[in-house]
Amino acid sequence: MSLTRQILLAMTAAILLGSLTQRLLLIPDLLSNPVWQEYLHYILDDLLAHGLFLLGGKIFIASLKVLVVPLVFVSLVCGVCHLRDQGSLGRLSLKTIVLYLATTGLAISLALLLATWWEPGSGVDKTTDGNYVPPQPMALIDVLANIFPSNPVQAMAEGRMLQVIVFALLIGIAIGRAGEYGERIGSHFNDWNEVLMKLVTLLMSFAPYGVFCLLFTLFAEQGIGKVGDLALYMLTVTTVLLLHGFIIYPLLLKSLSGLSPRIFLRKMRDVQLFAFSTASSTATVPVTLRAVEQRLGVKNRVAAFSVPLGATINMDGTAIMQGVATAFIAQAYGIDLSLSQYLLVVLTAMLASIGTAGVPGVGLVTLALVLEQVQLPVEGIALIIGVDRILDMMRTAVNVTGDAMVSVVVARSEGAIDQDIYNNPKAGEQK
Repeated sequence: MSLTRQILLAMTAAILLGSLTQRLLLIPDLLSNPVWQEYLHYILDDLLAHGLFLLGGKIFIASLKVLVVPLVFVSLVCGVCHLRDQGSLGRLSLKTIVLYLATTGLAISLALLLATWWEPGSGVDKTTDGNYVPPQPMALIDVLANIFPSNPVQAMAEGRMLQVIVFALLIGIAIGRAGEYGERIGSHFNDWNEVLMKLVTLLMSFAPYGVFCLLFTLFAEQGIGKVGDLALYMLTVTTVLLLHGFIIYPLLLKSLSGLSPRIFLRKMRDVQLFAFSTASSTATVPVTLRAVEQRLGVKNRVAAFSVPLGATINMDGTAIMQGVATAFIAQAYGIDLSLSQYLLVVLTAMLASIGTAGVPGVGLVTLALVLEQVQLPVEGIALIIGVDRILDMMRTAVNVTGDAMVSVVVARSEGAIDQDIYNNPKAGEQK
């Protein structure tokens, strides 16, 4: 059985069994004997959902995250130090950043358009949990200042990816200009890059077990999420995510690179499943980077820069949630937004995506900043927080798809893609 089918099977089993567990735990007096009732809760909740499977999921996430910083640093140093023309780095960076910001702006515009048309927030009950504390919005100037490292070791320890990227770029440029000394150091980085990629391949073989543990624990806690008033909100977000991920991206890929979108989407399935299960763009970076290089044929000098950068600033899925959530909260509170306020939402969401961590739930923090800019009640986040974890998994899958799409387009424009690998359906495939 292929890895994709194993992961899909694990996801399906985890969602069904986790949701069933959550339903059983909610049924009062399921067993007439209170001792047996307590024993059932101990087995399903303490021992399985918040015991064995919770531990397995945490180990899987930790195993992914431990690779992120060393892999990004080593890959990016390799890519930059071997550039024949280091002056092309500025052109490469500009293309990548412009494409990321353009797709993010397109994503949130599409989200606002559909949310304004469908009006998912009309007639919603605004009663919220009195204990809810809104996330603290971040100042934009602090977000932008955090791009540049003052202590690279601390940046690596804390996983501040943009700071790690900036430091790796500087080291790569210095190695490339250091002559024979740089060549010796660069060869060592090449060796480390191969070792780390092999470690990613080994880790992927354990993916079905990690995915099962993560999703079983999640659905044992939340079931399939709250519906009712939020059904139209969830449908709106999901529809825009699907449109952006499976229509907008393929159209951009075909028009800008001429490459086959069908091959691209087929080769991205494993990465999308990883992203869905972890709900973290950052944790998925090793898997994304491996797929972009070995499955899609993008050269390391492009992939090593665009993928980790995209995991940090390319938040198309998050921008879609923010656009729909902003319109939803405005409609729920009966507040009409002007055209200038909608434009401010687009601009703020794009800027807020820069420098934010690619971890679960970060979209709610940046949403607080967006709401504050257009004078909407930040407390309105409590209306959607119950279903955000489920939607977070879907929007992360869209985020990593966008990272790979931009990498392919930029690589094609730079002549840094092996089309034989891209067109070969078996290239880099892991059984």
